[in-house]
Amino acid sequence: MNELITAIGQLKKEKNAVILAHYYQTGDIQDIADFVGDSLALAQWAARTEADIIVMCGVHFMGETAKILSPSKKVLVPDLAAGCSLADSCPADRFEQFVNQHPDHTVISYVNTTAAVKALTDVVVTSTNAKQIVESFPKDEKIIFGPDRNLGNYINSVTGRNMLLWDGACHVHEQFSVEKLVNLKKEYPRADVLAHPECKSAVLKLADFIGSTAALLKYAIASDKNEFIVATESGILHEMQKKCPDKRFIPAPPNDSTCACNECSFMRLNTLQKLHDCLLNESPEIEVEPQIADKAVKPIQKMLDISARLGL
Repeated sequence: MNELITAIGQLKKEKNAVILAHYYQTGDIQDIADFVGDSLALAQWAARTEADIIVMCGVHFMGETAKILSPSKKVLVPDLAAGCSLADSCPADRFEQFVNQHPDHTVISYVNTTAAVKALTDVVVTSTNAKQIVESFPKDEKIIFGPDRNLGNYINSVTGRNMLLWDGACHVHEQFSVEKLVNLKKEYPRADVLAHPECKSAVLKLADFIGSTAALLKYAIASDKNEFIVATESGILHEMQKKCPDKRFIPAPPNDSTCACNECSFMRLNTLQKLHDCLLNESPEIEVEPQIADKAVKPIQKMLDISARLGL
């Protein structure tokens, strides 16, 4: 393990590479990364890095976003098979038909989408900035929101909007068991429940705080509570425990009775060995068709501009 970590560090220095990792990666990858963050932070970092090579330890759409924002950089991912069930739930051809059926609507797409879907979009959002960006439009604005119906429903509920929602979802956040969460609340009565807005509404109703991955982490750090039940992908618990070593974090369980935590199988395809190999071979590399990238960069940049203006 130590030899592998040393080799990765040497390759990174030789190739002027930067390693970016999402909070849902395994702890060993988070520990070796130059920057760990949620989708918004990773996009912001990818847009401003001076490295020649970006290694995106996350899923495919994150690599695409980095490439679109830094077209002159070489963007690598440890495993090209690291996809996203939410992005897969919104094929670009079907989404285009949906958009064309509602030509008077502004299109807001979650960052968890392919570059081709972003190219059909007016502005991209993340769970960190979705509420604020939706509220930046007039109240009577007709909006299509895709692809996550749970996040869309949540944003509708907190903004009073009536956005037209695409029927997609993240398999990880869909699988949390309401019954098991209720039982955990009984077992840990002093614990706050932290939930990601991609969770189903029944789960969100049980939450003491709802927010993006970064917001959940920030809440846990600032809170005077010592116990937390966390309803999002369990990789975030690594950073929570590092930042709050004296606090206890309990993963909310999925419906699968054999598992006590909820992991994204796509995120877990990335390993230290694959990270080393992709740096060594400079492969697999993310490529985005130029005509797609030219369209997709506009809504991504609009998101970054609005986020900067709002201080997000």
